[in-house]
Amino acid sequence: MMNCKQFNSIKLEEVLVSLGHHPTKQNEKEAWYLNPFSTETQASFKLDKRNNVWYLHSQGIGGANIDFMAKYLNTSIKEVLEWAEKQNFSSFQQQNVIHSINSKPNYQITKIRELQNEHLKSYLHQRGLSQVVYPLIKEIHFTISEKNLYAIGFENRSGGWELRNSFYKGSLLRKDISIFNFNNENENQSQNQNQNETGKSIVVFEGFMDALSFVEMKPFFNGDLLVMNSISLINKTKEHLKKYSEIHLFLDNDKAGENCKNSILNSFPEAKDHSEIYFPHKDLNEYLLSKIKTKIEIQLQDDLKLNQKEQESESIEVNQIYKRKR
Repeated sequence: MMNCKQFNSIKLEEVLVSLGHHPTKQNEKEAWYLNPFSTETQASFKLDKRNNVWYLHSQGIGGANIDFMAKYLNTSIKEVLEWAEKQNFSSFQQQNVIHSINSKPNYQITKIRELQNEHLKSYLHQRGLSQVVYPLIKEIHFTISEKNLYAIGFENRSGGWELRNSFYKGSLLRKDISIFNFNNENENQSQNQNQNETGKSIVVFEGFMDALSFVEMKPFFNGDLLVMNSISLINKTKEHLKKYSEIHLFLDNDKAGENCKNSILNSFPEAKDHSEIYFPHKDLNEYLLSKIKTKIEIQLQDDLKLNQKEQESESIEVNQIYKRKR
């Protein structure tokens, strides 16, 4: 897991953008923001870009990234680091890239193929996903520090991969958003490059498991699907959303997701937020799993009732036979 030193080395500017906060004024040395912790009309939050530290003049407090997020999320340092681990900040990725340039790369993709591995299929099944989503993913075999691994791969626009299996969560190569086109007249889903999509519908997700959950629940959806892969890519997301007249948001029900949602709604007031559909669940995949669990419980109850009726019927039949014999 990421430690405090690693998290503090990430550009706070990128952290703020990922949460939907943008400077009111800035130069090479510093940037000023409205108070991220409460409402204010004049910017009192100062970011020292060179030292990557912040100071809130209106409250007389400051510190590094870890101090900021602990206050922002109102949580422990451990939970802050768990949150940071999931974000895949590009400035942290760049540090790893620089390190790999100066030394031997510690990872390599060895095989990309259609999904075949039964363990990966089982993992998808545990997440409530069936073969309906197979056309959107690949099976990726790779090595990290000489360990041979395999995972479900979800490709982004830059040829990078988001990777998941039952014990691994990460990404390889360049970080970027993912775009898929669903056209019922053409069953093939493909990466959408430079087409003009004005007038079309698009659905937006933070992570690809939620996107796959949406496809699982709505296999005949007609439109485009965007996966941010990290809320730090919100600016790229907004740039792409300019092409659409109908925007539907399915973002996480947490603080970061809410800030991301509000940032998009500020830029696109006509966008529709659908997070209430799966509240109080954190995301769409949790909601899908809860629906499956409820369905299974109802089925078990129905089976139990049917079994009891059959036993009662058999008992009555036995008693009647017994009486006739007497």
